[in-house]
Amino acid sequence: MFHKEGTQSILLGTIFTAVVLLLTDNFIDTNWIKMAIQIATLLLLIIILQFFRNPKRTVEINENHILAPVDGKVVVIEEVFESEYFKDKRLQISIFMSPINVHVTRYGLSGIVKFSKYHPGKFLVAWHPKASEENERTTIVIENKTFGSILYRQIAGALARRIVNYAVEGTQVIQGTDAGFIKFGSRVDIFLPLGTKVNVELNQKAIGGKTIIAIK
Repeated sequence: MFHKEGTQSILLGTIFTAVVLLLTDNFIDTNWIKMAIQIATLLLLIIILQFFRNPKRTVEINENHILAPVDGKVVVIEEVFESEYFKDKRLQISIFMSPINVHVTRYGLSGIVKFSKYHPGKFLVAWHPKASEENERTTIVIENKTFGSILYRQIAGALARRIVNYAVEGTQVIQGTDAGFIKFGSRVDIFLPLGTKVNVELNQKAIGGKTIIAIK
């Protein structure tokens, strides 16, 4: 199953592959050159297909759990000053997505969307210290009856060129459902109230909609 945000890319990739295969078959006589071009083109299509995959996952909804919003590796667990919305200290957990990870963003908890804003910006590598403040990004705040206000931020990286965000202010969202997509990109920061009990460790692999990153 593939994510709807990949429809255009998959279609173009398929057409491009078909054209290349047809042209090389008819106009290139040297077998090894023909084979090399065809294999490279098929590999490119496979990469596009795997990038936009959207595996179905059964989510166990629990008001006392915050689930990982994306697949990837936990790269930050620390207290920071959140300057855009809360303007106070928060507990930050960051998950880095490599190109081979599923790039669907899921709601880590249920609640009401209180804030949703897109910021144009740079395309620094996702692990750059200033990526959270200077890269293209979206900021979303969800009000939850158990945890209070939780902020998560989708951040583009050096390869990411489009962030898709489905969160609309004032709407009710459900834990584990589709919240957006980061095309070829790369990190999500979650900002929790101080004192929230973290349930993951640095360098741990997280699975979106499955891994419990914090508990009440």
